[in-house]
Amino acid sequence: MTLAPAPDEFTPVPEPSTHGRVITFGCRLNAYESETMRAHIEAAGDPNLMVVNTCAVTAEAVRQARQQIRKLKRDNPEARILVTGCAAQIEPETFGRMPEVARVLGNAEKLEARNFRLDDGANTHIRVNDIMSVRETAGHLLDGFAERSRAFVEVQNGCDHRCTFCIIPYGRGPSRSVPAGLAVERIRRLVDAGFNEVVLTGVDITSYGADLPGQPSLGNLVQRILKLVPELKRLRLSSIDSIEADAALVEAITGEPRLMPHLHLSLQAGDDLVLKRMKRRHGRDDAIRFCADIKAARPDVVFGADLIAGFPTETDAMFDNTLRLIDDCGLTYLHVFPYSERAGTPAARMPPVDKAVRKQRAARLRAAGEARLAAYLASLVGRSAAVLVERVADGIAHGHTETYAPARIAGATDVAPGAIITARILDAAQDHVSGQVA
Repeated sequence: MTLAPAPDEFTPVPEPSTHGRVITFGCRLNAYESETMRAHIEAAGDPNLMVVNTCAVTAEAVRQARQQIRKLKRDNPEARILVTGCAAQIEPETFGRMPEVARVLGNAEKLEARNFRLDDGANTHIRVNDIMSVRETAGHLLDGFAERSRAFVEVQNGCDHRCTFCIIPYGRGPSRSVPAGLAVERIRRLVDAGFNEVVLTGVDITSYGADLPGQPSLGNLVQRILKLVPELKRLRLSSIDSIEADAALVEAITGEPRLMPHLHLSLQAGDDLVLKRMKRRHGRDDAIRFCADIKAARPDVVFGADLIAGFPTETDAMFDNTLRLIDDCGLTYLHVFPYSERAGTPAARMPPVDKAVRKQRAARLRAAGEARLAAYLASLVGRSAAVLVERVADGIAHGHTETYAPARIAGATDVAPGAIITARILDAAQDHVSGQVA
């Protein structure tokens, strides 16, 4: 299973995002599905209905969801709270016992409009079926989004891998893919609606196609999208597992300028023994070689990665290998997780690393990542960049460059979210660049 960054895909975030009456924790796939639920809420016609879409990737994410539910009810005594998402799928009784909760839905059930009518005469408080029996995806693909700057298209869901630290396959079910023709059709409609950038999203998108006739790869899908939707200006990938990157995907990454030069990699660690105990499918040298090969063919590519600090049995020397991986792979955008025990996973039964040590190691990884990001942003000063505008405030356009560098661009008074502007980068801070419309 692939853990990916909060801006794009699969990282739990400290604060949930709120759009209307849906509060979303975790990944971009969750955010995507929240858009479907927004429509279901409106169709239900219940002005007091509110939805909390949970994440289960860490124990902290589950704790935050429970805390948010209690706060939501205190602040809105008339609210009827429906809880769904991965934490609800995995721990339905936990949320079902909360007096603040009116209904609990699983990840399949949350996409069915009928389940949002709380006065439907049914007395089923918890509606969570066996996610492992689900074989379909894409029935809820969207044509519009609350966020107007970019569109997210789910091309895959679920995961067939069993990394020893990860609970998400039990919340998302088996890997299943959207037929390529349907994905292309939906992207074409989104482009026709005015979207300039599309992000392909899923739980483990590099496993795309294994369940489809002919077993098309993610690379095949990417090339098909770029060929059949020539009006699409920018295509992005969410987190990928580099060991599963097929030849067609590498060809697209290195040779297709409309595929953005920003790759977020599910690496997790930089020590071979830790990777083996995690049950990952790559070794340290595989990660380094992948990054070197991509960078040699397309020098402007920038890498991000997920890294776990303090995995069970991790020694100081093992941690040092992960720390050195940041430079060895040339990583720029890091998402760091102190290891979090998840009941029911093999890693939870392994000899643990002291929590204070996990926290300290995570801090060192973050500091190294922050230094590399600051250096990268400084290297952009004096260059031109194409920035996708996400919002405009006081004449300043806020958005991201092709390499996903956060940017604040002055002189953008007549620019709407979703537009792509050319800017001259004039300055760099620790976490963003600043510039002027060219």
